[in-house]
Amino acid sequence: MTKATLALAVAAGIVGLSATQQAAAEFFKDSKASLELRNFYMNKDFRDEVSSAANQQSKQDEWAQGFILKYESGYTEGPVGFGLDMLGLLGVKLDSGPGEAGTGLLPGGYNNRAPDDYSELGVTGKVRFSKTELKVGTLLPKNPVLVYNDTRLLPQTFQGGNLQIKEIEGLTLDFGYLDEVNYRNSTHNEEMSLVNANRRNITIKPGAENEANFFMYGGATYQVTKALTATYYYGELDDLYKQHAVNLVHVLPLGKSSLKTDLRYARSTDDGEAHVDNHAFGLLTTYAMGAHKFGLGLQKMQGDTGFAQINGTDPFLVNYIQVNDFGNADERSWQLRYDYDFAALGIPGLTFMTRYVSGDHVDRGPGSDGKEWERDMDIAYVFQSGMLKNLSLKWRNATMRSNFVRDVDENRLIVSYTLPLL
Repeated sequence: MTKATLALAVAAGIVGLSATQQAAAEFFKDSKASLELRNFYMNKDFRDEVSSAANQQSKQDEWAQGFILKYESGYTEGPVGFGLDMLGLLGVKLDSGPGEAGTGLLPGGYNNRAPDDYSELGVTGKVRFSKTELKVGTLLPKNPVLVYNDTRLLPQTFQGGNLQIKEIEGLTLDFGYLDEVNYRNSTHNEEMSLVNANRRNITIKPGAENEANFFMYGGATYQVTKALTATYYYGELDDLYKQHAVNLVHVLPLGKSSLKTDLRYARSTDDGEAHVDNHAFGLLTTYAMGAHKFGLGLQKMQGDTGFAQINGTDPFLVNYIQVNDFGNADERSWQLRYDYDFAALGIPGLTFMTRYVSGDHVDRGPGSDGKEWERDMDIAYVFQSGMLKNLSLKWRNATMRSNFVRDVDENRLIVSYTLPLL
């Protein structure tokens, strides 16, 4: 029985378990539904000599419309409550060509024609007892060892089970078992694999395959004080890698200002069929003063390889930004960031962000070290009132230069609107 089939079976059981009309009423009374309309244009212009060579793509340029339908039921009445969640995803091609495909908005890549549309339906059965919740089916995990990707038209999803326990005040226990992934531009579930691109220096042993039957994780988050949160997680990708991750977040009030410190450490090792050996250290400090925020990030990779993660996911690194993550073998990087909220000037809803990250000391083998840098800028506006209330407009711009991967200039234009249905 697949996870989706099991989820449907759990949902079907609700009818039999809802012994009273009141139980069924609670199921629907607490339901929530919304439809997000996400219009996404993305352009990647490769700015290097390689792009002019034969059979090399010089540009990626695509435009698409996404529809994300979310439904979350309430729980049936009683000591044990049952519920059902659904996630409907639809992507529609507006503009794409074989020579300019590959942005990740649509299925297919260079020299492949993207389909006119693609879709996926996710179903999740759920059970609640006291402050403990079990979900089985389509999941969107987000924790230090696994962060689902939602940076394109549609989100990445996983199939499996998740158990969260919040019986002790301030403590959350989180356990999961996943066996399939559906990528952000895919219509089907498949086995998970390990990132081994760029200068990660992660290798798969001879005769082995970069495929895993499951990913399991477990962790705890504890609110130590009002200002300090501590998190520990363990993750294991079957036969490929194991990872321990620690995260400390502290917010220090300073009158009308505040200082936030985000400290991260991850230790990744092999698990049979891959060579993985990495220590990832990260520190991001943000000083907020009125409408201004000033950030400083420091990140260091140590060990034989770079950071380990499941393909397609977002790495839990402080210097993971629009294009790059600066997680290559031996890489050290620093970040400067500035945010401004124009509400201070009487324009609520308008925000600005810019940042610069520089990395060096990348292990390229004998010869020379790798160097790279990236500069980002985001401008966003959310309508605050009128017929367009909650309509979001965002322009994301990035420039990335490197001596070991292709240089690129990137622009993303995103228009999104979430319509409440229930």
